[in-house]
Amino acid sequence: MPRILIVEDEDIIRSAVRKLLQHAGYEVADASSVEEAETLEPDQFDLIISDLRLPGAAGTELINRAPDTPVLIMTSYASLRSAVDSMKLGAVEYIAKPFDHDEMLAAVENILAQNPTESRQTSKTPDAGQKEQRDPAGIMFGHCDPMQRVFTLIRKVAPTETTVLINGESGTGKELAARALHLLSPRASKPLISVNCAAIPESLIESELFGHEKGAFTGAVSARTGLIEAADGGSLFLDEIGELPAEAQARLLRVLQESEIRKVGSTQSRKVNVRMIAATHRNLKAMTSTGEFREDLYYRLNVMQIRIPPLRERKSDILGLAKRFLTRQAEKMGKPYLNLSPQAMQTLERHRWPGNVRELENAIERATILCEGDVITPDLLDLELEFGDEQIPESLVSGNNVQPRSTDNDNSSDLSLEDYFQHFVLENQDRMSETELAQKLGISRKSLWERRQRLGIPRKKTSGN
Repeated sequence: MPRILIVEDEDIIRSAVRKLLQHAGYEVADASSVEEAETLEPDQFDLIISDLRLPGAAGTELINRAPDTPVLIMTSYASLRSAVDSMKLGAVEYIAKPFDHDEMLAAVENILAQNPTESRQTSKTPDAGQKEQRDPAGIMFGHCDPMQRVFTLIRKVAPTETTVLINGESGTGKELAARALHLLSPRASKPLISVNCAAIPESLIESELFGHEKGAFTGAVSARTGLIEAADGGSLFLDEIGELPAEAQARLLRVLQESEIRKVGSTQSRKVNVRMIAATHRNLKAMTSTGEFREDLYYRLNVMQIRIPPLRERKSDILGLAKRFLTRQAEKMGKPYLNLSPQAMQTLERHRWPGNVRELENAIERATILCEGDVITPDLLDLELEFGDEQIPESLVSGNNVQPRSTDNDNSSDLSLEDYFQHFVLENQDRMSETELAQKLGISRKSLWERRQRLGIPRKKTSGN
């Protein structure tokens, strides 16, 4: 059984992570500081999960004190920049707080699958375990023909150096496909750096990707390594690449053409060895005709395209996914005997799933929380079957998933919070920047982007954004 050490000074977080890992079958010890962790002999563990900011020494100090043990860094402090610094110091991966439980478990499983010390400290046959974790079928679920074709493509292209473009609607599992591509590649022992291009302010995207020199702009008090350089030797996953501004697109093209980067404010370039994986839910080909996306960059990225099918095209996988999610959620919440009623299963199969696998997982989690007995009924799933047995209009299942605007303006007082959000954004996005929209709604830019994705409202690019 793999042994994991958690180093976290916040009692609630430390306890939550410990219970999560124990329920997943790991042997877990914990400490509140590096000094306390030292008394537990950290080099005897298979994995250390540590917060970056701790009382006394920083969490990255454990990299030096247990050099043969992989260290996963948790951080809520400027996660992207902190991640770069942590990776430079030797951390194998980072995870930003607050994190999803499944995200944490996936990160732990992947690190342990790559860690050779596991073979010395467990009685398992590690080759079989590593093969399972490094096969797309061990990372993603799918028995239907469309998903089997995806797995076949991943197995074929992963061992190569080919640039891959992953296409699919929001919530289909594009990041899992990128992780599978990385783990099946010769670069599996090197970092996989994931970047959500839509979640970074446009004014900072070039600095985050390419780094900057001291004094390159106001606030640049020291030099910074970019995320592309941090991925040197490994893989770079650029999620929602269609949101990259024009200047960053031009610089990224040079990385693909010449394998070199130049920091913001620098006059010198340096070579990098990075395998590029990009993903988008938008039609990049159509965006090239409108000038929103560079045509030369599109063809550089679109060497091999993998399309992740939406859940409505995976009818035979719906119940299998639902049961996997239910088992996981039931264990977390101490409800091991939960089951879906026949009516609930029928409801799941009939729903159109505009939010795809992510929507399904959320529905199961919600039902698990609300269920007071051992059987989940359709009402607990709370699925809005507003179109009955009729098909959802094509505008909701193709292109950018743009939802039709309401024509009934007299019922604004009856709007739900999400209805209000959608109404406000659609009414004001032509004259307000993303920052202004977020301020008016009282949320962050990241929250604004996440809600856009969930509700299928694409961001209109204007010179003011």
